[in-house]
Order: sequence, then C-alpha cells, then structure tokens
Amino acid sequence: MVFENLSNKLQDTFRKLRGMGKLSEKNIEDSLREVRLALLEADVNFKVVKEFIASVKERAIGQEVMNSLTPGQQVIKIVYDELTRLMGEKEEPLNIGSQSPTVIMLIGLQGAGKTSTAGKLGGLLKRQGRHPLLTAADIYRPAAVKQLQVLGNQLEVPVFHEEGADPVTISGKAKEYALTYQRDTVIIDTAGRLHINSEMMDELKQIKAMVRPDEILLVVDAMTGQDAVNVANSFQEAIGLTGVILTKLDSDTRGGAALSIRSVTKCPIKFAGLGEKMDQLEPFHPSRMASRILGMGDVLTLIEKAEANFDPNKAKNFFDKVRRTDFTLNDFLDQLREMRKMGPLDQILGMLPGQFTKQLKGVQVNEKELVKVEAIIQSMTKQERSNAQLINGSRRRRIAAGSGTSVQDVNRVLQQFEQSRKMMKQFAEMGGKGKMPKMPF
Repeated sequence: MVFENLSNKLQDTFRKLRGMGKLSEKNIEDSLREVRLALLEADVNFKVVKEFIASVKERAIGQEVMNSLTPGQQVIKIVYDELTRLMGEKEEPLNIGSQSPTVIMLIGLQGAGKTSTAGKLGGLLKRQGRHPLLTAADIYRPAAVKQLQVLGNQLEVPVFHEEGADPVTISGKAKEYALTYQRDTVIIDTAGRLHINSEMMDELKQIKAMVRPDEILLVVDAMTGQDAVNVANSFQEAIGLTGVILTKLDSDTRGGAALSIRSVTKCPIKFAGLGEKMDQLEPFHPSRMASRILGMGDVLTLIEKAEANFDPNKAKNFFDKVRRTDFTLNDFLDQLREMRKMGPLDQILGMLPGQFTKQLKGVQVNEKELVKVEAIIQSMTKQERSNAQLINGSRRRRIAAGSGTSVQDVNRVLQQFEQSRKMMKQFAEMGGKGKMPKMPF
C-alpha cells in the first residue's frame, strides 16, 4: 500500500478525533502534534511540515470546526484539502506541443529508473492513441541501449539509436526520424550519473538546445525522501524542469518526496510509477493520493483500471449475479483472475476505502496464493462450487487432500470468499443507488 506507515498513523490520530462530540483547541493541537511527527517520520521536508501544520491549525481552530456537529470530520476534511494543495491540487497533463513531434526529455540520476520509465511512458502514450518513438541517448551505462530496445520490442514501440554517435547528435536525429516516419512523440532517455556534476548538466543543456523539448521531466526515486527534493532543486536551477515523475511509489517509501517536492520546487508531479510492469505508470492525481493516504481509498482510479481491463458485458453479468446473491466460488475465482490484470492485488486493495479493507482483513494478497486458491476451488465438486454451504467438515478434508493443501487453507479460502461476497454486494448496491463510501474514521 502507498505510504502505509504514514497512512496508518494519520488514520489512528483522526479516529480519536472522530469520536469526540466537541473539540477544544487542546484536542486539535494534540492531534496536530501527532500529525507533525508522522510527517517528519515520513521524511517530509521540515519547512513543508511547518507550513502545512500552520495552515491546518489556522483553519481548524475556527468557527467551521468549533461549531460543527461533526468537528472531527471537519478537521479531516481540512487535512485532506491541505494534503491535496501540498501535492498540487489537480492533475497536470503532459504538454503536447503545437507542432509535431512533441519532444519529452527524461533526466535524472542513475538508478532512478529513467529507462524503465521511458518504456512505461511510451506504452501509456501508445494506449492513448499516440505514436511514440523511444530514443536511446544513454551511451554510458552498460546495456542501457539494449534495455530500451528490449522494452520497445515488448511494447511494439520503435527505438531510435545511432551507434557511435554522441547523445546530442542521437537526440537531434531522433527528432528528424520522427518527422520522416510520422511519430508524433519523441521520448529521450538521457544518461544519468551517480551524483550531479557539471559534465552531465552541460550535456543535458546541449540536448535541450538541440531538440527544444516540450517537456523536461525529472525521474526521481521516491524512496530517497528529502534527497529527492535536493536533486530536483539542482536540476531545476541548472536545466529548468516542467514536471516530475516519481518512481517506486509501490515500495517501502515513506512519502517524503511526494509530499515535499511540489511545495519546494513549484514543479508539478505528472506521473507516478507503481510497479515494475510496463503498464504500472499512472497520471498523478493529488486529490486521489491524499484520499489514499487518509484511508478513504481511490475509487476513481480503481474504476478506471476496471474499465480498461474488464469486458463491459462480463462486468454487467457479474454485478447482476452479485445483486441476486448468486455470487459463487466459481465467480470468486474468475474475479481474482480478472483483478490480476489490473495490477498487484495489494495495490488494488489499497485503493478500497477503509470500511472495505477492514472487511477484507486477512485476505491473502500474495500472488502465489492464487495458485493455492485455484487448486482448492478446482478440487471441489460442481455442486460445492455453486453452493459453499454444502462444504462440511468431511468435505473440507477431502478438498484439502485433493488440492495438496490443509483443512486450514480450505477454511481460509471459504472465509475469504464470504468476506468478498459481502463486499461485492455492498459495491453493487452503491452502484445502483449512486452512493459513494463514507470516510472511514
């Protein structure tokens, strides 16, 4: 889950507030002290934390909270608003040039994931109907060119490179190639270094002068915390940035980079990398990220993923079955398989509002567990898969023996099925009534 430690600490703090019928200044100050500590532990820039707490406090100790019938909820709403503002308020789309091709330079330190991000961005633009050209301009890192060519083959996106040429020449000729072969977007994977130096900056300035890019995007490893902000400042001053791409947000990142970089550099976060697969690059939505951090889920992104991966007719039949309480173990297995197409299951569960993640507590999200779940369900008879109520003790022992698992494993799958069935029914009912989940605090 994105920012799991920070999210848990903030949710624990606000859960206490929600239970209070009336708030005093001391209640608010005590809660904000815990929020400040949580943000500092998440490696958020201390100046950003100071300004954030001051903004929340100014709004929280006012009439809209003190006289509210739900003061705890009001404070949470203020924190949500301020988190959203901190990360940029709204999505910042790519700047598409008025003349083709649009040129995007990816820059950053070595190890941040530029080459993988170039591939992901090319794949994303292709899915959006554009015709990207990847450019291998990193001639220094061993196998960098080959890596981009492999990714290009996987994505069926062409890769431009000229053996023996320097990065400036390669970048300029890539733009000419795009004009000749009608590629509307050029993505340039530039070389990084282990640390910032004048040689790297000079080369980037020359590439910039040669291709006149529409976007200069800094690729930053989110795990580096405040260091990412320092790196961004250096590139901003030397080259001039139009945006940032944060990578490895799916890892054990504390959140400092995402919550600091926009405020300190005034540079928008345009994309977030949420995994190693080529489809795991998403536009960065500040409001949705704030919602995830506060445990309110990210239903909009979840819906978008579902729309991109699910057959509409199958989805309609599925929800019809859920509403009729016809959701069977066969359906449960089918949906687990469909969900895998949307990305890692722990990320999908992380997008659900808190009330649903509580219901799914104990559900295994390890991808390898799906093999075991499938073996258990396929060891059941047709009647058992259609009616789980038939599965008594002796049947569970038979299923365990047939699937090479234990009775405890069978019990766990049946429990997960029942929890999922209840959750799916709630989602189906919300879809019919047009309701959105309440905040979970």
